[in-house]
Amino acid sequence: MNRILFAATVIFTTLIACNETENGNGDANNMSVTEAIPAIQYAVVNKYPHDTSYFTEGLEFYKGQLFESSGGNADESPYPSELGISDLKTGKVTTKVQLDKTKYFGEGITFFNDKLYQLTWTSQIGFVYDANTFKKIKEFKLPSKEGWGLTHDSTHLIMSDGTSNLYYLTPDSLKLQNILRVTDNNGPVANMNELEYINGYIYANQWETSYILKIDPATGKVVGRINLENLQKEASSLRPGADVLNGIAYNPETGQVLVTGKRWPFIYEIKIQ
Repeated sequence: MNRILFAATVIFTTLIACNETENGNGDANNMSVTEAIPAIQYAVVNKYPHDTSYFTEGLEFYKGQLFESSGGNADESPYPSELGISDLKTGKVTTKVQLDKTKYFGEGITFFNDKLYQLTWTSQIGFVYDANTFKKIKEFKLPSKEGWGLTHDSTHLIMSDGTSNLYYLTPDSLKLQNILRVTDNNGPVANMNELEYINGYIYANQWETSYILKIDPATGKVVGRINLENLQKEASSLRPGADVLNGIAYNPETGQVLVTGKRWPFIYEIKIQ
């Protein structure tokens, strides 16, 4: 009798669990992502024209001017592989560095100690320029197979490669010092793309999503998430062919935060709550 009663109890419990799952009440794993990552609210403060020929890979302020990089190659992409100063009044970019598209697909950029650093996508090569003359100083080998986003804190360059890893490089020797894995409560968070360091946190575009993730550099944990789906929808409706969200710039002198995407018609100034 005890075995029969136990078997009946197991079957009854299983049926209840299945019913809860079908009703969406029993899948804790699906719920945990939104529960574990607080939503960060934002407001659009302004909109500026954006050069829609730019397949945006990096966005960065330096001495009050906005710089932007674009990626393209000779075989498949009509977009420029270059970087320059973006005019927020007109959206036009004044080219300062132009890469050979037969060799290099331009990626993320950052400025550090009066030097400009630029990644390439699959060539495993980065470039260092004088930030004032834009004359190339040297090349360096990337610590991973691909280069995506680039930013810096007070002591290191921080690079992404489309995985969950962030690579810390010394600005002078450009040697790898540390690898930080980005995680949430479900494990590693992939597709880290364009990066920006803002007030002690790393902000990262997550490729093929409308999210900017706020990452604690001490732990690699995602501590907040900005959903820019509305901006993505507006860009796509106004500019057929507008691609994914990619581009975060922070002006430490004014507190201004700008975001955009590949071939978007606008650069948006947002205020993060």
